[in-house]
Amino acid sequence: PPERLGEEPDGLLDWYAGALLGQIPCLRMDAVGRREELLNHPGLKGLVYHTVKFCDYYAFEYENLRKSTALPLLKVETDFTPLSAGQLSTRLEAFVERLNLQPVQAPAVSTSPKPAVALYAGIDSGSTTTNVVVLDLDGNVAASAIVRTGPKASQGAEKAFAALDGLSPADMAAIVATGYGRSNIPFATGQVTEITCHARGAHRLYPQARAIVDIGGQDSKVICLDGEGNVTNFVMNDKCAAGTGRFLELMARTLELELDEMAAIGLSWEQELTISSMCTVFAESEVVSLIADNHSAADIVHGLNQSVAGKTAALASRAGAKGPYMMTGGVARNRGVVKALEERLGAPLWIAPDPDLCGALGAALFALDSLDSTART
Repeated sequence: PPERLGEEPDGLLDWYAGALLGQIPCLRMDAVGRREELLNHPGLKGLVYHTVKFCDYYAFEYENLRKSTALPLLKVETDFTPLSAGQLSTRLEAFVERLNLQPVQAPAVSTSPKPAVALYAGIDSGSTTTNVVVLDLDGNVAASAIVRTGPKASQGAEKAFAALDGLSPADMAAIVATGYGRSNIPFATGQVTEITCHARGAHRLYPQARAIVDIGGQDSKVICLDGEGNVTNFVMNDKCAAGTGRFLELMARTLELELDEMAAIGLSWEQELTISSMCTVFAESEVVSLIADNHSAADIVHGLNQSVAGKTAALASRAGAKGPYMMTGGVARNRGVVKALEERLGAPLWIAPDPDLCGALGAALFALDSLDSTART
């Protein structure tokens, strides 16, 4: 502090040493007995294990804890910046939903004039696309749409409804929002995390699924399910966009290919190439170098597919995922990535005709929960 600057050097150093040595140590340095008391508390339902990014100690400590406890365990890693607030919110809220500490509630029924036909909507506001599914009174899909999100989640939601051929939010009895933009949909009557919504939608589409692999625009996740479609575990990638749809879009631009063209060309590869960089920016530099070395676009795309598959398979391993597997998200349309991932997992991936809509379908099913039993009969 300024008042210390005029002191003699020895006095300043003594003060500085005292300030450093007087800091409260992190929890892992605290008494072992206190931690054991916490872990054995009868009211403990689950554990959130917070790690500091780049602190090597936590890697093996977390692994020891994971092996020694039967409690549900969520690991979150931060660098104390606000940039990861969205992902942290999703992980923590989904963990709470999984533990039923805050059970997913049926949304409020819209206060707008009652529509002539009861319709219930789910809207999945993602970083790249906004997807909407509308269900009728019997739970059948009445309409759906997939649009680019654009710069604002609310505008993307408006565009999605505008693509439904005459239907508007006012026509819905209830609307549940999910995805990163779920808190910014002003006409939604409820919201649920995409983890829980994907599980609900996947169980509706493919009840045999025990693991969902979802690769979206800016994140990848693996969700493990039980026989009732409940979430038993999930793992998401960190803030880096490597191995996501955005990663593939950037590489397609570098190769001067359309995404559909890129998805097809990677199937006719001849030479195995390795894209080793974990960082999207460095991977792009690798691709530029491979182009300069006259490697074919097909071989480069295959190397990119293998890179995405490797990162996703690592997530599945961390989650302890077991088949049958289902794949959702826009990248599920890329046959090259799907094939590479199937090889890594050693199992087939079940893919719905519209893999982008799984989360929105789950949200719509939660919206339908607002219908009471008398209205159904």
